[in-house]
Amino acid sequence: MTSLADAGEREPRIVDGCREAMKRLVAADDWLPEEMAKPHPKYYQQYLLYRDPRDRFCVVSFVWGPGQKTPVHDHTVWGVIGMLRGGETCARFRREGAGIVPEGGEVRLRPGDVDAVSPAIGDIHRVSNAFDDRVSISIHSYGADIGKVRRHVFDLATGEAKPFVSGYANA
Repeated sequence: MTSLADAGEREPRIVDGCREAMKRLVAADDWLPEEMAKPHPKYYQQYLLYRDPRDRFCVVSFVWGPGQKTPVHDHTVWGVIGMLRGGETCARFRREGAGIVPEGGEVRLRPGDVDAVSPAIGDIHRVSNAFDDRVSISIHSYGADIGKVRRHVFDLATGEAKPFVSGYANA
């Protein structure tokens, strides 16, 4: 990822390169430190694993307790998601006029699967742990330090966008 960023590659090339790196990363489930895999009983957790010193990209683990999900939200930067353990479902949305509407059916990620989001290809979605009885973990890479990025959650009834900054569960 550093080589791609240093070369000044454009987003499509960076996302393609990140997809390949992510496939290799989530091919085995024997490397994530236990402290970066701890669920919270009420909220999904986002742990920072690596941040580029120039904030050009980061790598985080998302730890989903049973049945946990995000609100409908955007990213404002590219992102690549790799499923490490368990499973996720992703419901995509898009802006239509002043509202937010579903776009396509739900996508289910299983261990080893990789997906991507970006403002160019669509980055509004709701993600859920696919299981009600176990923890799921996905690994994400984003085109910025996502814990500092001003993003939005959306009210599906009104289309209203509310800003938020996610931060991280670890210090």
